[in-house]
Amino acid sequence: MAKKSKVRIVEQLESYVIPLIQQEGADQHVTAFWPKCLLAFLKGISKIFSAVVWLRMRFFAIGVLRRYPLGCQVISVGNVTAGGTGKTPVVEIFARELTRQGRKVAILSRGYRRKEKPFLQRIFSEKIEPPLEVSDGRHVLLDSETGGDEPYMLASNLPGVVVLVDRDRVKSGRHAIKKFGCDTLILDDGFQYHKLKHSHDIVLVDKTNPFGNGNLLPRGVLRERVQNIKRADFIFITKSDGNSAALRKRLNELNHHAEIIECRHAPKRLKNVYAQGDEELSWLKGKRILALSGIAVPQSFENFLKRYDAELVECVRYADHHRYATQEVINVVNRAADLGCDAMVTTEKDAVRFPKLSTTAVPVYYLRIEIEILRGAINFHEAVSHICGKKNTWVPDKQ
Repeated sequence: MAKKSKVRIVEQLESYVIPLIQQEGADQHVTAFWPKCLLAFLKGISKIFSAVVWLRMRFFAIGVLRRYPLGCQVISVGNVTAGGTGKTPVVEIFARELTRQGRKVAILSRGYRRKEKPFLQRIFSEKIEPPLEVSDGRHVLLDSETGGDEPYMLASNLPGVVVLVDRDRVKSGRHAIKKFGCDTLILDDGFQYHKLKHSHDIVLVDKTNPFGNGNLLPRGVLRERVQNIKRADFIFITKSDGNSAALRKRLNELNHHAEIIECRHAPKRLKNVYAQGDEELSWLKGKRILALSGIAVPQSFENFLKRYDAELVECVRYADHHRYATQEVINVVNRAADLGCDAMVTTEKDAVRFPKLSTTAVPVYYLRIEIEILRGAINFHEAVSHICGKKNTWVPDKQ
């Protein structure tokens, strides 16, 4: 109970602080005493964080901290902001396309907010634990609580791809090569992970909110200075509507050598969480829907439902990566039934955190999202081939 209370307090704090730091011009517009003090405090911490990030990068640049090459293709997919860029579907489609082209792929993840041993036990343990195998390429071996939400989701959707979780991704990479014979490693959320030498850096930028308010964590959403995007070899503008001229110009100013590819997260179908069978997106038209999400940017998910003419009766939001208790899900499903909803709809990331239920008062679906390229390459087959250098048939955007 104490642990649950602690989690609830942290989530409530996040729910208050995140909208505050994302508010445009909050330093000028916020006049209340305590919020203004909080913003000033966060600004100070942000400056300290910025100095630590710069010092760490310098240590890697001059060799005080070592980068480890593993003798195979290492593709880093990451971002300069914290959350919300839609990274997991991009990692998934890269892994699927690389596998289709005959490569033996492993995804290396940290497993953010997974269930771990206590901190002191990890620090003082003399035993070197091997990486967690969420998937061995044939079977999914761990659940989302132990392996992490994104690793479990990737393992479930990618037969033939090894998915490993460990804070030390050099160790994970060696494990993937030695045990599974992998020749291509995808470093999930790896732009800031300098310990493992990258062959290619792919950076995702959210068209709807590229760099937040321009401040580093915790005053803003930046993990490092925007100027550091110059390290990227390829930049993917995600959640694009195909009209990103201003953002493309800014990115070209920051990084004149990187190829820029625009893509969007396209809803494909509704999948039933607790029963067999899918529904076409057209099914949403005119339906009364309760939307449930615990992700970084819930508005994008809710807007998808509105785009298909669903009537959003209520939107229930939890903090990002919220771990659902059985009673919480039952309560929301019953709430949907009481409101006369035709279904409850959630995200795929949330669905992997749902407890097992034998029956529900209304159908429960998740929205399956996939990536579509809009500009900068013909398709993902061409993009991946170009990035990995397998064949030079990629067509760059000349506009």
